[in-house]
Amino acid sequence: MPDWPSGILFSETTPLSMPALFGRLGMAALLGFLVGMQREHTEGGMPGLRTFPLITLSGSVFAILGTWFGGWLPAAALVCLVALLFFPHWLRIQRAEPDPGLTTSVAVILMYGVGALLVIGPLEIGVVMGGAVAVLLQFKPELHRISERLKDEDVRAIMQFVLITCIILPVLPRNTVDPLGVISPFNVWMMVVLIVGISLSGYIAYKFLGQRATILLAGILGGAVSSTATTISAARQSQENRQDEVSTIIIILLASTVMFARVFVEILVVHPGMLHHCVVPLALMSVATYLPVPFLWRRVRDQQLQVVPSHRNPTQLRAALFFAALYAIVLFLIAWIRQHVGASGLYPLAVLSGLHDMDAITLSISRMALQDQDLSLNGWRYIAAAILANMGVKSLLGGIMAYPRLGLRLCLGFLPGFLVGLGLILFWP
Repeated sequence: MPDWPSGILFSETTPLSMPALFGRLGMAALLGFLVGMQREHTEGGMPGLRTFPLITLSGSVFAILGTWFGGWLPAAALVCLVALLFFPHWLRIQRAEPDPGLTTSVAVILMYGVGALLVIGPLEIGVVMGGAVAVLLQFKPELHRISERLKDEDVRAIMQFVLITCIILPVLPRNTVDPLGVISPFNVWMMVVLIVGISLSGYIAYKFLGQRATILLAGILGGAVSSTATTISAARQSQENRQDEVSTIIIILLASTVMFARVFVEILVVHPGMLHHCVVPLALMSVATYLPVPFLWRRVRDQQLQVVPSHRNPTQLRAALFFAALYAIVLFLIAWIRQHVGASGLYPLAVLSGLHDMDAITLSISRMALQDQDLSLNGWRYIAAAILANMGVKSLLGGIMAYPRLGLRLCLGFLPGFLVGLGLILFWP
């Protein structure tokens, strides 16, 4: 029998041992059994419980033989398998029988590949792929329900995210284009992808749950999309439903609390080392911001939610370009101020940025802190200053978009978070 070809059967740089190989063949049979059980249980036909393990084992065996005799052998076996799958479909067409679809046939071909991957590639990839096939087949009704509930605008939002991520991002230059050497088009757009991705996740979740959301869920999901947009939308609707004033305040406070979670995610992605300096003071601010919610909740927990904030598609290209420009400007200004003014000049910039958007200042501070140890240690202070400005803007928006009393009550609702944040900026070591 030929020797195992060195480096062809995957195990770093050495061939698999015999026990390891039998273990992978067993995994191939197990995954085939799993998929076959699912098919036989839901479809009640062939291929099923016996056929799928044979298919995955065939993929493994022919992959091994291919390492000895050449890649033509597993390719030929795959062609034969496709022919075997085509023949029943051809008979059904001839007999004018209903077409059962291609799902099972595609699963057969994929599981043949999984069987091959298990013996010539990383075990983890083959196991994940086999499990993914079983899960996708099993959750067919749920996936169809999701597809049916997505409206045209939701699918458009997803496709626009694909445009932003998969088409625009890869072609952008990675070199810096500004005099201070801090703005790279690729890195700037990467931050756009991050923010749009977070907002899109909240937007899709809100589309599925928003219309029947409780007060608490409306605030949490609204904060995942945009706390400022949630404030504007809830305030406008509260103008028409003044009896829901307390619910509106709860939604806005919750959305603003979730904003802290967005800040943590952004810092973690851009500069993980900065997070442990930020987490305690910003977490204290978030708890203080949330503090009025339980007391207000007691007054409205039995009420049906009338104020359901609406949200626009967060993947609009114009909005993405605007955020990219804002982020680049803030990033450049931070570098310029650090070079010509000093750290104290960052507070006005943070406040001005927080008046409109928290994401730009958070990402900019985190990005610049990669090259500045002092900013890594104290960057949370500028982020906290931006949050304080953001709280003030939300209170002002509540008074303008709805009525003055709502703005005043929002000021009182934000007061614990504001005072704690201000105290932390001034006195935290």
